[in-house]
Amino acid sequence: MYSVPSDVPAAIRARWLAELSQAFDETHQLLRRLQLSDDQRPLAQELFLRIEAARLEVQSLRLSRSLNPREQSEPKWTVSAPWNRSGDDGS
Repeated sequence: MYSVPSDVPAAIRARWLAELSQAFDETHQLLRRLQLSDDQRPLAQELFLRIEAARLEVQSLRLSRSLNPREQSEPKWTVSAPWNRSGDDGS
């Protein structure tokens, strides 16, 4: 499985994952329409399951917060930093 490129803007990643998801859906439909012989069915079933696993992974990535990270604000200090103290009670 390939990872989502991290240096690509979120909108482009989302489009890429949507296209990938659509390709997996179309492949599922194609596999279901194929008229397979008995000796081809086990291989087709394995392929179907692998595609399903990949499709679920893409779905997970699409829903992941890593694609839409929250903005992180600077921590608010309630007391002055220890290195700024003059050795007294912090005031």
